[in-house]
Amino acid sequence: MPWSPALDIDPHADKPLYAQIVDAVIREIRSGRLSPGDRLPGSRSVARALGVHRNTVLAAFNELIAEGWLSARPGSGTAVATELPSVAPERARNRRRTRAAFPLAPCSIGRWPESRELEAPGLLRLAGGLPDLRLIPDVALARAHRRALRRGGVRLLSYGDPAGHPQLRGQLAIMLAATRGLSLDKDDLIVTRGAQMALYLAARVLISPGDRVAVEAFGYPPAWDALRAAGAELCPLAVDRDGLDTAALARLAERRPLRAVYVTPHHQFPTLASLSAARRLELLALARRHGFAILEDDYDHEVHYQGSPVLPLAHIDELGSVIYIGTLSKVLAPGLRLGFLVAGAAVIERALRWRTIIDRQGDLTTEAAVAELFEDGEIQRHIGRVRRIYARRREVLLDAIDRRLPGVFEIDLPRGGMALWARATQADDTDSWAQRALARGVEVSPASRYWCGRGRVDGFRLGFAALDERELDEAVRRLAAARM
Repeated sequence: MPWSPALDIDPHADKPLYAQIVDAVIREIRSGRLSPGDRLPGSRSVARALGVHRNTVLAAFNELIAEGWLSARPGSGTAVATELPSVAPERARNRRRTRAAFPLAPCSIGRWPESRELEAPGLLRLAGGLPDLRLIPDVALARAHRRALRRGGVRLLSYGDPAGHPQLRGQLAIMLAATRGLSLDKDDLIVTRGAQMALYLAARVLISPGDRVAVEAFGYPPAWDALRAAGAELCPLAVDRDGLDTAALARLAERRPLRAVYVTPHHQFPTLASLSAARRLELLALARRHGFAILEDDYDHEVHYQGSPVLPLAHIDELGSVIYIGTLSKVLAPGLRLGFLVAGAAVIERALRWRTIIDRQGDLTTEAAVAELFEDGEIQRHIGRVRRIYARRREVLLDAIDRRLPGVFEIDLPRGGMALWARATQADDTDSWAQRALARGVEVSPASRYWCGRGRVDGFRLGFAALDERELDEAVRRLAAARM
């Protein structure tokens, strides 16, 4: 047993010391801090820790053995009995209570279904739009970790810059200049724990309780939660094949003051529509006219198959209206928790204040290792590799849908992304269909999961990147079988 139980005795109490030790051990067992089979430290160790004679500890152990709480194992010392004379530990019962023993603050944060881990054997996840972790260059990443630790030494394990490791910030600045046309250096961005932290920091910097924020009516619920947590009142706006309806935004901004607009212009989440050039210019003009900020979430810029990726709004933003957010989750792995926030100096300074409160800093070792992968060109090669694989998987998914579910969905082929937006063309209740599909071993994301407008919506967001070609065909077969 690596730790000694925290036994509490009072040498000045009327109760004998051995009896106090008996009571203390029973409390540890009932609370669940000592579990059946756990070995106890030797009597000498316990006596030294408590400052009592060893015979006092032996007397207590003998009493506990007699009552059935402990068992003596020849040559193995004393352990908690595997069959205890009491009911389940109190702590275990406390965990099952649905009500807290004290008041909780109001919470406007919803539960995001895609965040749960589904470990059912054989389950195929045709949901969302996650990368295939089997393609991650894990060997190169492990080598990069070792190199980073050799170069950085113990400094990487200490406190560091809350803006992120300077080497990674420098590499991100180079990448963003080359691929997004952004003119910046490492001091213009913060490395965050994924895009979600970047969204949270931006919301805290911008929003006061009661501020109105326009969002896409089909959108990303965790982003809505980050905005609501800061006190925002969300104003959903329609999305069509050209992205956010900027005419509706203009009408809203004339009627009510807006603090910000949250938008995913490159591959709109979840529909994957690209914001048209005219609407991009209109959005920036509206921000200038009405003085609101634009939160641009460019969550999968690298995953593009047809033509060149459209440059972000931040590229043509001349007044600093855009706070630009991105992530390496789609390029590498969500579990690395690496995102970034790009903004002007005033926003960066305020965001760093919030960051030091909730997290202090990121994982400097991982940040340094990923910077090594950028310098080696490994990430660039990996992006090219997975882009080709994902493009093929998209075609396989489309073919499987055509064969197994002909005429059931309307799909506009996007120019990029890791999912397809499949609108139901018939009278299918896709919420119920998703439940039946899960029972058959395939998880899908119904359109209602991403909807904050009025009325009913039916369809699926079908992620293809995380499944290989055989798995995709089997997933669609299961989905088709679950329709009836």
